[in-house]
Amino acid sequence: MRERFGALRNLPPFLRLIWQTSRPLTLGTLVLRFLRALLPVATLYIGKLIIDEVILLSQLPATPDSLSGWVESGLLGRLGWLIAIELIFAIVSDVLARIVALFDSMLSEQFTNATSISLMEHAATLDLEDFEDSELQDRLERARRQTMGRTTLMTQIFGQAQDAVTIATFAAGLILYAPWLILLLLIALVPAFLGEAHFNAESYSLNYRRTPERREIDYVRQTGASVETAKEVKIFGLNSFLIERYRRLATDFYFANRRLAMRRAGWGSVLTAVGTLGYYVAYAYIAWRTIAGQFTIGDLTFLAGSFRRLRNLLEGLLIGFSQMAGQALYLDDLFSFFEIEPEIRTPENPRPFPTPIRDGFVFDDVGFRYPGADRWAVRHLSFELRAGEVLALVGENGAGKTTLVKLLTRLYDPDEGTILLDGHDLREYDLDELRANMGVIFQDFVRFHMTAAENIAVGGIDALDDRARIEDAARRSLAHEMIERLPQGYDQVVGKRFRTGVDLSGGEWQKIAIARAYMRDAQLLVLDEPTAALDARAEFEVFQRFKELSHRRSAVLISHRFSSVRMADRILVLVDGQVEAAGTHEELLAQRGRYAELFELQASGYR
Repeated sequence: MRERFGALRNLPPFLRLIWQTSRPLTLGTLVLRFLRALLPVATLYIGKLIIDEVILLSQLPATPDSLSGWVESGLLGRLGWLIAIELIFAIVSDVLARIVALFDSMLSEQFTNATSISLMEHAATLDLEDFEDSELQDRLERARRQTMGRTTLMTQIFGQAQDAVTIATFAAGLILYAPWLILLLLIALVPAFLGEAHFNAESYSLNYRRTPERREIDYVRQTGASVETAKEVKIFGLNSFLIERYRRLATDFYFANRRLAMRRAGWGSVLTAVGTLGYYVAYAYIAWRTIAGQFTIGDLTFLAGSFRRLRNLLEGLLIGFSQMAGQALYLDDLFSFFEIEPEIRTPENPRPFPTPIRDGFVFDDVGFRYPGADRWAVRHLSFELRAGEVLALVGENGAGKTTLVKLLTRLYDPDEGTILLDGHDLREYDLDELRANMGVIFQDFVRFHMTAAENIAVGGIDALDDRARIEDAARRSLAHEMIERLPQGYDQVVGKRFRTGVDLSGGEWQKIAIARAYMRDAQLLVLDEPTAALDARAEFEVFQRFKELSHRRSAVLISHRFSSVRMADRILVLVDGQVEAAGTHEELLAQRGRYAELFELQASGYR
């Protein structure tokens, strides 16, 4: 309970977000809700006056015999005005309700969009380490859900404020007649409030604990019915396996929710009955006072109606407050995500990035291991990448080649040692400038389901409208002719996610991905096994072009094909995260070491 009410601290920043989303809409809905809050008691009081007027007219000693007589007598004048006022109140209430719903709908939509953008902007600042952490993935998933799911909280807060004003007006009326009835109401409603608070807490706890299972359910559902997995699911006959796993996970989740829902319904019924009992005690009291002649029939109607409405409103307010406290707990998921701070960032006074790079990069006794891992990915790693040099990295899987590239591009910072650029620690430079001067294509590059031009332009998104530059990058990567053959050329959506999309082969995708690297006027080019889907001839052509285009630039090339890496100026052989040997292709063959052994093994496959 303490945690739930402590979560109410999230409401002020939440309301600030709403206010910042749209001040006119927020102010408009608050003003309109205040006006609506005054109408119920005003309408009920007019109803009391109408009943009293009707009874008064019915008790007149001499009354007209026809409607026209009543009208001509002028006795219906006050009654007519009262009915007209109640009609106006009813129409105004309906109109205000529709306008409030419209304002809430527009504000909710804008809030969802603004919060989603803020979430994406903050996620862009986080480290790669954060995205590779399963716990943070759970937090991100919960935060993402809150951008969509908390708009109901906004409506609820405004509704609670409106009900509070209405309650105050009804309570003022009751206090004039029987103040102790309000105390009776509170005593009757507190049990239901506490019960709702308890079950809201359990509901949040269940959803929090089940976040990993929910992500697994979504993953299995996506895997069982998506274009990316369809081929292997069919060939390996995985449909039954995936369906059964989904059924098991979803059923377990369903039963956990059902148990909670049944307990909530049972206790809620009992506790609500207590509130109903309190209402009828008060109703009997009001009826007795009317029989005793202390209240008029109009008073009876007004008080009974006020008490019933006040009871419903107070019950809704207390339960709503409990639900609001429960939903405020969910806001922890959103705000705690925004509190995550990246470790890799630009220093306060960054050093200007060298243009051009004069000396190059130096790894000085660098060590790094991934968070939570026992073994070092690289350690005691020392080598140079000279300015204008094409450096190839070879080694078996797990040798540390990709990790080296991640350190070079500051996706990670080393745990030991330093990486120098022109004699200065890489961490002294502006992070955005550093990455802007690097063109990197990883082996697990992203296949964007956009147009071919946009797929290339992501490498230099500022040049999205520069078609000449995009086509030049495609020519460099040997993708231009393939794109020209597409039905809509560079404007063709690629990938099968959307109806108009055209799927590409693995090699065609890789040529487009490589074109991204050429979109930047980068001083360092890195190709991390991006040609695995190309045949030997195509890969050789790509790397030959890569060497020509990397003239006067530093470049790093990772490939398992020795026919390609031999064109590098220098080759590093990595073993267990360290440099075992370095030299040209001929020098390494002459050493008769691991490189020569691997080269012979590969060459023998072509004989």
